[in-house]
Amino acid sequence: MNHRIILAFLLMALMLSCGRQQSKNQPEQSFQLQVMSYNVRHCAGMDLVVDYDRTAAVIIQQQPDVVALQELDSMTGRSGQCYQLGELASRASYYPTFGSAIDYDGGKYGVGILSREQPLNSKCIPLPGEEPRVLLVAEMKDYVLACTHLDLEEEARLASVPLIVEEAQRWQKPFILTGDWNDTLSSALLQELTKHFTILSDNTPSYPADEPKESIDYVASFKTHSIESLESIVINEPEASDHRPLLVKLRLALRSY
Repeated sequence: MNHRIILAFLLMALMLSCGRQQSKNQPEQSFQLQVMSYNVRHCAGMDLVVDYDRTAAVIIQQQPDVVALQELDSMTGRSGQCYQLGELASRASYYPTFGSAIDYDGGKYGVGILSREQPLNSKCIPLPGEEPRVLLVAEMKDYVLACTHLDLEEEARLASVPLIVEEAQRWQKPFILTGDWNDTLSSALLQELTKHFTILSDNTPSYPADEPKESIDYVASFKTHSIESLESIVINEPEASDHRPLLVKLRLALRSY
């Protein structure tokens, strides 16, 4: 009887060992993610008409998983006391996360994130600028998305880099940085950022929308995680804003956190 019990324990141990070995040999699972970055200029098109249906239609047509938006009004006089991110969220069926950068015209002005999944949490980190800027960070189940609109002055943009890197270092999950950075790939800003981040978007011009000449909108990932860029597209949308939307399709490793 004792021999049978010992044999049963040995067989169980062997099965557990084989299971662990198979798990180690299995390829790491991954998932695809579509990220859009879009400076919407408070939903005012090249004709200066504020049209939420037009702006939302750009997003709906592409169906991204998450959208980083810059230049949003919230309850300002200019926008008729409208919560612009909420207007876009309701039309396109996303969860809205707003990050206020400044008080403006009786309300707020800043950046936002629209996401298919409800963020686990979010926060807004002040960044330097003659006009104050922010880094809006939203934690999702398998990744973190950060959206920013950097200052027009190079000194302020460069001073933002260590603050962005410090935040990215806090996370074990893949950290994706997006936004309008007001600078080109050959700039001092990008030289500093690419010490820590991998640019996932290509160099296709996105500004101005009617005749794009500058590539100043980006999607990037913090180098602690390997994220593969499958496709980078600047959408041919010349009217809805003064920027064209940037859409990047990514592949991320799926891990347990």
